[in-house]
Amino acid sequence: MGTDIHVIVVGGPYPLDLATMARRRIDQLEQMWSRFIPNSEISRLNDSAGTPMTVSRETLDLVVKAKQAWVFSGGGFDPTVLGAMIRAGYDRPFDELGPNPRSGHSRLGVGADDIVVDADRRVVCLPPGTGFDPGGIGKGLAADLVAAQVIAAGADGVCVNLGGDVRVTGAAPDGGGWTVAVEHPWSPEPIAQIGVADGAVATSTTLRRQWQVGGERRHHLIDPQTGLPSTTDLTLATVVAGDAWIAEVLAKAVILRGSAHPFDIVTASGAEALAVDSGGVVQTTSGFARYLGEACPS
Repeated sequence: MGTDIHVIVVGGPYPLDLATMARRRIDQLEQMWSRFIPNSEISRLNDSAGTPMTVSRETLDLVVKAKQAWVFSGGGFDPTVLGAMIRAGYDRPFDELGPNPRSGHSRLGVGADDIVVDADRRVVCLPPGTGFDPGGIGKGLAADLVAAQVIAAGADGVCVNLGGDVRVTGAAPDGGGWTVAVEHPWSPEPIAQIGVADGAVATSTTLRRQWQVGGERRHHLIDPQTGLPSTTDLTLATVVAGDAWIAEVLAKAVILRGSAHPFDIVTASGAEALAVDSGGVVQTTSGFARYLGEACPS
């Protein structure tokens, strides 16, 4: 999925076998969902835009949740920004971009509202002239699916971390809850240590996946309103929620909103969040402190 993967399995009859199973499941989901693999389901779905296509249960679940995310984020998350991503220069795996790629070319537009899903028949139809980009929601959902599968196979606990989208459930290695560090690229130490018994933590930042086109800095967080990399004054957002796919979507929505009103959607969802602006100022929702114990974010 173009990112670092960490899986911790606690207990169960064969922990190493369960960890191997988790890795294979992640690889399988990447083969289904990567827009960079020509024969993945997502690539074939994009090639078939305008024509109904039968998909796997996993891809159906991904598309359904992406549509839900578009609604509850108020359009802040849009799974059809693929064209904008390509035009920004992100037209190949990030590790192949280099520091100064050229702008890409794409005529694809947006149209999340017009994605048609027939859940009973497992059929999806993208609007003509659009492209679906799983992006971060794919990482979050993969973490949720893999964690559930490992627990169902007999583990006492599991932590799945897909590039900052973390899903934990069951017992941690010390028998208690899990501690998830929030790391900021500008800080040598974690800015917060979050305690979670069963749930998800997702962190999104504009500072890591960066490149330049013609001397102009660009990053992977596209603002659906402009079709361009966001000019937000926030550099990082972390969200704690029940599921990793929800936490991931909300983290991006927080960043896009900027420091003036970052948490309106998060508060309505029941999640909690932390945000850091370009001056290093940290804001949190009112309930975020309960995940911090005695510590304060800095």
